[in-house]
Amino acid sequence: MSIKRVGIISKPKKAEVREIVPPLIQWLRERAVEVFIDKETGSNLERSERSLSRNEMPASVDLLVVLGGDGTLLAAARALNRKPVPILAVNLGGLGFLTVITREEVYATLERVLAGELHTERRVQIEGELVRADEVISSFLALNDVVLNKGAIARILDFDVLVNGRFISTYKSDGLIVSTPTGSTAYSLAAGGPIVAPSVEAFIVTPICAHTLTHRPLVLPDTAQIEVVVKSQREAAYLTVDGQVGLAAHSDDTVRLHKASSYVEIVQPPSKDYFEILRQKLKWGER
Repeated sequence: MSIKRVGIISKPKKAEVREIVPPLIQWLRERAVEVFIDKETGSNLERSERSLSRNEMPASVDLLVVLGGDGTLLAAARALNRKPVPILAVNLGGLGFLTVITREEVYATLERVLAGELHTERRVQIEGELVRADEVISSFLALNDVVLNKGAIARILDFDVLVNGRFISTYKSDGLIVSTPTGSTAYSLAAGGPIVAPSVEAFIVTPICAHTLTHRPLVLPDTAQIEVVVKSQREAAYLTVDGQVGLAAHSDDTVRLHKASSYVEIVQPPSKDYFEILRQKLKWGER
């Protein structure tokens, strides 16, 4: 794949952006690469550059460089809107399971990419919809997870979970997470879910603080059609997509989830494998 046009998306108001982006733009232009920046990045620079909205960017570029943390990458992935544009994600601080390229590795990685050595990992997405009284209220794509949880009042929520139309159980809990393998190291992990390698074709259903101790995280094939029915009459529930988009869910609303036909391609340096990243981020082997 020939890279002729590169888009740059950054975390808004991140101080390092002013240091990193101008020399990065110059470096790319010296190699005859056309560069676009998103409007958030443009507002953070001291000089004027041609900018696009995040939603316009995927149709105009061959590669997205994302500067920030996992949240910035998730926002960029959502802006892709199913377009197969690879993402090179650079970590500017924080834990970052998805943004594994360090600031010091940016130019060496880009050199390889421009030379045609583009190594990517394909990450599955969840496609879903919120249904109320047989009407689709909202549709969405998630790279990490879809979460149903409670509002400010600390009451237990009830959810009926069905897989391929068959009733599994009623979960009584603070909430419920349905995650991809990519999202297994996010909220699901904090709630006691398993770490699932990105190549595993699975979804993970993880209750948050289950009232019944026998309700444990459930790993399902990613071919499954998952339905979660909100059964809490007294308590409001909230649907959150990748921790960034929120919707109110009413009693008897149904959240329908399945594997999306689209994927997100994330550039991976060949020198780093998934387990090396886990060892580094989770401090495995350290006392």
